Amino acid sequence: MATDTLNNRTGASGAAVVRRLLLDNGALSALVVLVVAMALLSGDFLTTQNLLNVGVQAAVTAILAFGVTFVIVSAGIDLSVGSVAALSATVLAWSATSEGVAVWLAVLMAVATGAACGLVNGVLVSYGKLPPFIATLAMLSVGRGLSLVISQGSPIAFPDPVSVLGDTLGGWLPAPVLVMIAAGLVTALVLSRTYLGRSMYAIGGNEEAARLSGLRVKRQKLAIYALSGLFAAVAGIVLAARLVSAQPQAAQGYELDAIAAVVIGGASLSGGVGKASGTLIGALILVVLRNGLNLLSVSAFWQQVVIGVVIALAVLLDTLRRRAGATPGAPSGTAGSRGGGPGAVKLAVAAVCVAAVVGGVALLNPGSTSSTTKMGLSLSTLNNPFFVQMKEGAQAEAKAEGIDLTVTDAQNDASQQTNQIQNFTGTGMKSIIVNPVDSDAVGPAVRAADQAGIPVVAADRGVNKADIATLVASDNVAGGKLAAQTLAEKLGGKGKIAVLQGTAGTSASRERGAGFAEGLKAYPGIEVVARQPADFDRTKGLDVMTNLLQSHPDVTGVFAENDEMALGAVKALGGRAGSSVSVVGFDGTPDGFKAVEAGTLYASVAQQPKELGRMAVQNAVRAARGKKADSMVKVPVKVVTRKNVAAF
Repeated sequence: MATDTLNNRTGASGAAVVRRLLLDNGALSALVVLVVAMALLSGDFLTTQNLLNVGVQAAVTAILAFGVTFVIVSAGIDLSVGSVAALSATVLAWSATSEGVAVWLAVLMAVATGAACGLVNGVLVSYGKLPPFIATLAMLSVGRGLSLVISQGSPIAFPDPVSVLGDTLGGWLPAPVLVMIAAGLVTALVLSRTYLGRSMYAIGGNEEAARLSGLRVKRQKLAIYALSGLFAAVAGIVLAARLVSAQPQAAQGYELDAIAAVVIGGASLSGGVGKASGTLIGALILVVLRNGLNLLSVSAFWQQVVIGVVIALAVLLDTLRRRAGATPGAPSGTAGSRGGGPGAVKLAVAAVCVAAVVGGVALLNPGSTSSTTKMGLSLSTLNNPFFVQMKEGAQAEAKAEGIDLTVTDAQNDASQQTNQIQNFTGTGMKSIIVNPVDSDAVGPAVRAADQAGIPVVAADRGVNKADIATLVASDNVAGGKLAAQTLAEKLGGKGKIAVLQGTAGTSASRERGAGFAEGLKAYPGIEVVARQPADFDRTKGLDVMTNLLQSHPDVTGVFAENDEMALGAVKALGGRAGSSVSVVGFDGTPDGFKAVEAGTLYASVAQQPKELGRMAVQNAVRAARGKKADSMVKVPVKVVTRKNVAAF
């Protein structure tokens, strides 16, 4: 009888511990819910390879977030970590390759760069009395600008001795995961076992009280922000090692992911609360979401909605837990651990989270059968009509071929595209189509697909240092030359022109610009009076062209490296567009064709994106079926003017 009673108590105690662990840790509960949901919805999720992919993909975000944890615990904020990461990696690559600095010294310079940026943030906050938001926002811009200046807007090859940080050790253990674990242990040690860590909690809890109790708050803040910059440098080095190149535009938006990971992990933006384990769980939640939604073929547009909703639910669950009185490590029998009342509320909230995640993902998941051939398409961005048309052409051809095509949006982030290709490789796609953000950075992921026996087709841009089945592309350089010839002939070989460039560092911008410059050599009477980036964006094209007209009101021609910027320039020119100023765009988008037909846009170099997407799928199907495909398939580039626009 006594034994039975003891066993019952032991069982009940074990269940209570698990229940209390989950209820007192909202982030952990959310992670468990997500893992269970993804495992139920996708048979590929819990495979060893995919779980390793999750670890690798979480590494950079987690390392950045560990540094941000120090700042948030002390009631600050750091918006600069993404830019500092890119700057540190660029300094390493530039000094080791272009300047011939020893690799070990280049690594020290990169780490010192990150710490110095953090120190400047600390000085601005502590002694300059700037709000942390403003100080670090300024450093975000400075860091990104310096990265572009040093690299001249182009990726720089990463030194081989450091690239090992992006490799797999022993054929199965990813080095980025080891760096992440080491960074997490250091963070936990600093927060819990050092004077600086205790100072962070004191400053975050009540800065004035901390100062009155003898803490040198200003000096402590210098150390806190320097630590954040140092961790950002480490994250940048790991990211560049994965991509085998330092990308000046790398880690854009990562600061928001880092802050989200810290807050999801239970830290308070008011300060005084936060821990390393919670931050790690927050980073894993973000990565599990993205990974799982890729595996489930959820639309790239819906992914943004789902991620936002789940982040809100995770934080809401933790907030309700706190309001109900539950605290980590609260003694048994307190309000936060009793069976009724608040505990029931928390269980209900957890159940709602489970239902919301599982139901939402199941609704968005189109499903697929095992007999259907599965293929993946990773596009550099879907925030551009050209690539939206490419997607439409690919989807139409896939439907005609009976192919289950999963389309993902890399959002012009080479690291995110690497993650997507890894996910495709781990889920046994029959073939993969990639439209690279950067031809060098995508190389390692494509090589991994090659090793797994999955053929890869490149669309619009090639892949460097990796084998691909086929490259389906139009020639950006040739298109740039055609644009130069078309604009110069329209101007009669004389005039002043402005050039609106795309996003700095992208291959499309480099190639189109180089082709245009080469084509203009045949027309010495044409003078380029200004070259300014407008990031392939219509609004920025409008603003940049408006500004250029103030200093160069006598321009007679404009070349924009895509139609979106060209349409922005047309808006800025107003009545002058098509009359006294000729504008030539690139891509051949529907809006571009309408402007050509209306006469405001003189011409567009059309790449026929739908045809490009269709042909990419055709060749990917051939490769998946083991058929021989041409190594290069060219989609014709055509100049569209008012005379022939009706044919398009």
